[in-house]
Amino acid sequence: MSSVKVEDYMTRDVITVKATDTVKDVISLIKSTKHDGFPVVKDKKIIGYVSALDILLCDPSVKVADIMSVNLVVARCDMDLFDAARVLFRSDSKKLPVIDDNGFVLGIISTTDVIRSQIERATPDKVWKLMRTLRTIHKVQVEEHFGQVKVLDLVPTQSKIFADELEGRRYELEKGLAEPLIVIQKRHKTLLVDGHHRAVAAQGLDIREVDAYIITMERDVPLGMERTAENIGLRSLADIQILESSSHPLIEITRRSGSRNV
Repeated sequence: MSSVKVEDYMTRDVITVKATDTVKDVISLIKSTKHDGFPVVKDKKIIGYVSALDILLCDPSVKVADIMSVNLVVARCDMDLFDAARVLFRSDSKKLPVIDDNGFVLGIISTTDVIRSQIERATPDKVWKLMRTLRTIHKVQVEEHFGQVKVLDLVPTQSKIFADELEGRRYELEKGLAEPLIVIQKRHKTLLVDGHHRAVAAQGLDIREVDAYIITMERDVPLGMERTAENIGLRSLADIQILESSSHPLIEITRRSGSRNV
């Protein structure tokens, strides 16, 4: 499996500021975007970085040029993601601007992106395991390619999803960060195997097509997950139950009862 690169997980829609902007301008951006820092650019080339810490206790009229950091640690698109993670850790940074050879800002890679790369991933390994299972159980030849699928055509194989996890997937889609789905393309249907939260989130955002690893078989054979979906009435994403009152099983919430004294 080829190594994961910075460009695979970086945020491409980067909000930047100018050196002539003021602390007041940066505060407004922090409030509106919830970001804690921004690359400073001139003619789209990076010249500095300003963070929430830089503007602390500054007069609102102070120019960004007077407080921005100029000795920057940066990353490149083709940099191995784990190397970027080491740089983030060793430089005690939360974000690295991603630039090209001419200094143009192409994206931002953050510690959050690194963590995201390790969870809820539609990895090639996951795809290969599914393909191997199909070959072994059904004695059928399978192929895989990367492409886009129509959200409305997806037939789910999972009956329930969690509301809190769904919210996280919406955020990722809005930021252009969502992972591909894994689907099995049959003659008359597209079975959704992995990525139910992402698919429902995409439908809620009126996204018509999403990226997916698409698995095809040399002949149409009945699948266990397909029969199970039919038996419980799963025909479209609208049939998936969203559990509003339950949290994802990985999430632990502490609750205190009785006295509030610690």
